[in-house]
Amino acid sequence: MNDTFNITRFGWLFRKSILERPTLILGSIAATMAITFLCYAFVQATIGVERAQVVSFMAGFFIGGSLMASSVFNYFSSNASGSSFLMLPASHFEKWLCGILTAGVLFTLIFLGFYRVIDIFFVNHYRNGLDPNSPGYQNLYHSVDVFAFDNRIAQRIYLMYVNVGATMLLGSLYFKKVSYIKVALIICTFVGCTYLLNLVFITFLFKHVDAANPFDHVFLKVGNEVGLIGLPYPLDNAFHILSLYIVPAILLLVAYLRLTEKEF
Repeated sequence: MNDTFNITRFGWLFRKSILERPTLILGSIAATMAITFLCYAFVQATIGVERAQVVSFMAGFFIGGSLMASSVFNYFSSNASGSSFLMLPASHFEKWLCGILTAGVLFTLIFLGFYRVIDIFFVNHYRNGLDPNSPGYQNLYHSVDVFAFDNRIAQRIYLMYVNVGATMLLGSLYFKKVSYIKVALIICTFVGCTYLLNLVFITFLFKHVDAANPFDHVFLKVGNEVGLIGLPYPLDNAFHILSLYIVPAILLLVAYLRLTEKEF
């Protein structure tokens, strides 16, 4: 039998990791669904359906996904559960892969399926609330459609989630207690500092800066107009590859190495 990966052994491990913690997994999924639904309903009632789609998708994906990622290796929150996990007859790689599939694939599929259901519900609710006799009925009806999972905004959210999820996964192996809160604070501090440093640097290069997103674009206000300056394609493509593939790969590799160290 292969010491690194065996499909049968991995199947047993994956099934065990899901079935032995139904409260944790179902609780995380239920909390994600509740947050997504309430966020969608509130933003839709105050701002509109299109904004609600983006805000609720981002909130549900980030909060629920990061919670799931920080929970898959919470065996090490106590010596007893940590020792029991390490004694399972499976390789380091199989345990590491099990965590990635749970947080990265299983959660994503469940969330996308649930989100599609509530998105259809709210879009239909919006359309049914329109007056068919109003002059702009057709424009209003077709102005809102279900959120496309392959649009540019969704791709940006996937990119950010990959990095946040990998960081949470790694943090759960370094912090025994309240790892979710500790890693969340680290991420928020890093994002806040990056944004402020980027804004300070941009103000030295341009005047009338309206907004500036790190490694993305700058909005310049000239009179009543707002213009956008984006990264050149080579730099934008390089950043995309770095943030989507290289950085998460490094974080997951460090998580794997950290998991192997737990054996000693």
